[in-house]
Order: sequence, then C-alpha cells, then structure tokens
Amino acid sequence: MNDLDNDEATLILRGVLSLGRRLRAERPEGAISPAAIALLGALYRLGPVPAVQLAAELHLQPQSLTRLLDALEDSDLITRTPGAHDRRERMIALTRRGRGAFLADMRERRQWLKAAMSGMLTARERATLLEAAQVMLRLADSAPVAELVAAAARRRSAAA
Repeated sequence: MNDLDNDEATLILRGVLSLGRRLRAERPEGAISPAAIALLGALYRLGPVPAVQLAAELHLQPQSLTRLLDALEDSDLITRTPGAHDRRERMIALTRRGRGAFLADMRERRQWLKAAMSGMLTARERATLLEAAQVMLRLADSAPVAELVAAAARRRSAAA
C-alpha cells in the first residue's frame, strides 16, 4: 500500500469511478452511448434549452455537441427548433421517444442500485450516501481548479 491509497481525494475518486463502472455494467443491452444518456438526462432535468446552455450544463464546447445532436436528432430522440426571440439560437428538446429511451436506460441501473443499497447498507449508511451524493453534485458544478486554488489561498491568507 502506498501513500496515494490513503489520500482522501484518491479514495473518493476510486469509489466514484468504481461505482460508475458498476452502474455502466447494468445498462441494458444495446443501450445508447453514455454521452447521449448524459445529454438526454440534462434535457429531462432542464426541459427545452438553447444549445449553448446545454453545452455549458454538460461542460462541453458548443461545437463538440454538434455530432451528438445530429445523431440524436436522426434517431428521433431530440428536436432542434429556432429560438422564439433569436432565430439563430437553436432550442434542444426531448422527443417522446428520447424521454422513453432515457427512462429505460436509467431503469435497470436504478433497480440494481436500489437493491444493492437496501441489501448491503444500513439505514444510516444510506442516509450518509444520499448526503454524499448531494455534496458530490455540488462539487461537480464547482469552478475550475485554478479558481478553487485561488479561493483556498484567499481563505488561508484571511485566517492568518
């Protein structure tokens, strides 16, 4: 065992990555790509949004989204329509088929996770995991590392 194995950030990273791999293994046979599921999931949560907002939500450059949007539109999973106020803006929305594909993909993974949590974890551990999930979601939406380092340095300097 080396020092890296005991590092808090490393343990959290290992846990998140391991659980992610396990959840991907529970995806239905022939499921659409993880990138497509992330996009459909964002649309499910947010509703119709401009492409620029969708790119920001997924932490992608708008240009990186084009190929994925083309494929999803060709599969009738999303629609792209001109914005109401700016015709150059493209509004992205789930179709009924896209919503169904997203929910079907999530169903099996949610079933496995619910069964694993109820079968392996105590009520207190489940509550802790739920709290940790909320914190991880907040971390996922945090600023880039340079901004975080600068904020930490400001806190240290203010405390001194």
